[in-house]
Amino acid sequence: MDLLKRIEEAKAFILSKHSKEIQAAIILGSGLGGIVKDIENQKVIKYSEIPGFPESTVKGHAGEIIIGELCGKTVLAMNGRFHYYEGYDMQTVTFPVRVIKALGIENIIITNAAGGMNPNFEPGDLMIITDHINMMGANPLIGANYEELGPRFPDMSSAYNKQLIELALSSAKALNIKVQQGVYCPVSGPTYETAAELKMLRLIGGDAVGMSTVPEVIVANHMSMKVLGISCITDMAIGDNLEPLDHSRVVETANKAMAKFISLVKEIIEKM
Repeated sequence: MDLLKRIEEAKAFILSKHSKEIQAAIILGSGLGGIVKDIENQKVIKYSEIPGFPESTVKGHAGEIIIGELCGKTVLAMNGRFHYYEGYDMQTVTFPVRVIKALGIENIIITNAAGGMNPNFEPGDLMIITDHINMMGANPLIGANYEELGPRFPDMSSAYNKQLIELALSSAKALNIKVQQGVYCPVSGPTYETAAELKMLRLIGGDAVGMSTVPEVIVANHMSMKVLGISCITDMAIGDNLEPLDHSRVVETANKAMAKFISLVKEIIEKM
């Protein structure tokens, strides 16, 4: 089915459950779903119910949309995302962002769990993403372009909205939460990186590495949305001192950082 028709079908289904204006969307990364407990007057929609939505297969990703009130704003939270490494094509991975924009939402906070490559970072840090280097070997805009959605060659010079970055930094300062800033490098996964790969990614300017976010950021920019990216640093991915890693440890560290993550996002939403 044509992409535009699939977007309209998913949009119509969500509007049948919630027809009021939504001010912001949040995509929650691995282990960061705890904020949904603070959303009031919730309407929960399982991905399996929404036309065109695939299923989230990764532990730590609940696979549902929650719409409700957070700090006086109506928000849509994606509790779980889709990844390229799950076998989904890039258009499927980013389909929810298309639908979010179709619902009239202009501001989106995209979060992830990431490995810290900057030696000044430590596990549990929150990093405001200032830019990225796409190392996934794919781009969600390859293929036919729909002018109704955005231009053939979208500008990415300010992929992460500077006003939202400043808002995030001032919010962190107000809450006395230490945050880092840096460049996010996504790889395809699902393997964690080798020591040599991490050395290369650090050498070219990466501060954190992960397996998500950038496809969604690209598509959001294609549709002129305002994007804020936040990484939770769950482990230190430094090539010279690399320790064995598994997903449960990533989720565990993200859970430990949950309280300050929730506080920061709520402050941002309130001021947005």
